[in-house]
Amino acid sequence: MNKFNSILAIAGLAITFTACKKDNENPIIVVPPSDGSTLTLNGLIGAESGTAAGNSVYVDFSKDKQTAVDRDSWDLGFYSGTDFKVILNATNGASAILTTTTKTDINAVTAADFDPNTLKTGQGSNLYFNNTDDQREANILTKTAIAQISATDADNKVYILNRKGGSNTVLATTDLYKIRVLRKGTGYTLQYAKVNETTFKTLDIAKNTEANFQFASLVKGSAVVVEPAKADWDLVWGWSLYRTQFADTTIPFSGLIPYAFSDLVFINSLAGVTAAQVATADFTYAAFTEANISSPKVVFSATRDIIGSNWRNTTGTVGVKTDLFYLIKDANGNVYKLKFVSFHSADGGTRGKPVIEYKLVKKGS
Repeated sequence: MNKFNSILAIAGLAITFTACKKDNENPIIVVPPSDGSTLTLNGLIGAESGTAAGNSVYVDFSKDKQTAVDRDSWDLGFYSGTDFKVILNATNGASAILTTTTKTDINAVTAADFDPNTLKTGQGSNLYFNNTDDQREANILTKTAIAQISATDADNKVYILNRKGGSNTVLATTDLYKIRVLRKGTGYTLQYAKVNETTFKTLDIAKNTEANFQFASLVKGSAVVVEPAKADWDLVWGWSLYRTQFADTTIPFSGLIPYAFSDLVFINSLAGVTAAQVATADFTYAAFTEANISSPKVVFSATRDIIGSNWRNTTGTVGVKTDLFYLIKDANGNVYKLKFVSFHSADGGTRGKPVIEYKLVKKGS
């Protein structure tokens, strides 16, 4: 080897050594999922009552993280998937109706074009789910109050939005909004105004594949952050428009009506989270291990309300149910066992601040 080649070889070795040293100094760190923890969910804002908790609380088990979001901070959610769907803020009891006319010019719509009573939801008024996102569905996108947004502008109608309701509550007509949603490329354009206004505003909403939805506040007139990234939460607890059994079973839906209350839990099924309810008669929470996951008594489901309000009693013996617990499988395949510890003064807890305990029983790939 001549002198010049020797110099090149030494230089090459030096560069290789330096690169390896640099890689060793800055390795890619993979954070393992949490082994489990106990969390007190922060559902209350200030000194409010826990029966109508002001926060929705998103929980990520693998990171031991909770994110509390003021449920009055948003009005509409715009789906970031392939479909063009818009959801109402069920956590604020929202409802929406089409106008009674065929007007597509939002500026021309007035209070004469709708009956505000048809915005009511719940017992004693609108016993159906036609003015809300249908809470009986396993996937909330299946039946939304606002029709799928069409690529043909003329097919997208004007809706009247009661942004804050539930339990037969409808805001004053001057506080109701008229809205119309169009497609804009791969995203959306929202047209909106108060019912008594004659000039609408617009807000463009771009889809974000890192999130289930992008959200908008009509009060703020802007996009707002609500849910964490879809990979960063497994379930959400809070107050929401949901459903209940009505005594008169002669009405449709076997007596089910829209009804709003607290302590509802929904899984992040749109991002691949599934859950199973386990009876303690089959397995105890403490003794449940990875080997038990394959039992035929353990059935995972992508139904968003598989937990719902099933985990607690508000009549009779009030408190968390001790005869069941849950399994949560996140999108990475991590499986956690989950039990509710308390939620009410009757079981040693605080309404609006439920305590949960969870343990990792299987690590994902």
